[in-house]
Amino acid sequence: MTIDLNLLHHLFRAHPWHGVAIGDEAPAQVTAYIEIVPSDTVKYELDKPTGLLKVDRPQKFSNVYPTLYGLIPQTFCGPRSAEFCMEKASRTGIVGDGDPLDICVLAEKTITHGDILLPVTPIGGLRMIDGNEADDKIIAVMRTDAIYGHLRDIYECPAPLVERLKHYFLTYKDAPGKHKRETEITHVYGRDEAQEVIERTMADYDEQFGPLKALFESLRTR
Repeated sequence: MTIDLNLLHHLFRAHPWHGVAIGDEAPAQVTAYIEIVPSDTVKYELDKPTGLLKVDRPQKFSNVYPTLYGLIPQTFCGPRSAEFCMEKASRTGIVGDGDPLDICVLAEKTITHGDILLPVTPIGGLRMIDGNEADDKIIAVMRTDAIYGHLRDIYECPAPLVERLKHYFLTYKDAPGKHKRETEITHVYGRDEAQEVIERTMADYDEQFGPLKALFESLRTR
């Protein structure tokens, strides 16, 4: 039986991780797939096999996501990402977490649900280590946003906003009264370094999923 790839392209939605292009201007401009919005009381997460959004777990404590949160399509946190993390943090024994690169998006307008795509401009990031895994959080602004859209580097953000982001990711897994944190943030870094992180995760993705990427690219051009 011959499979009509053009027909498949029109019948089925794209997989948010593999079937959505990162964007022709990456890493300066990228597409973000939003999984979670600040009003969510449960943690939604992309189900990797199906491409559907699933409930990962209820939010255990009173913390809520401070921004829109999701992933950058066609990225993969693998050996190149881990190598860069070890270089910048002066650590050894770090590995990539095997997930697409996480992204936080600053936007003025209230977006009420996830499972959407946003065009964004990366302006920096948080170098987070979770156990022995590199788990960077790219910080971006929604393009043309009236309040944040003009920002080009994280150092232009108000310091309390950056501290709020750091506090969330340092504490979101911690139970009240718990003394040992599961995560650490070694650095806040700017736009140029964020672009380097994105480029490395793009290269890791090409190595891990090259044939799959080529298949989805062929579908998009039909």
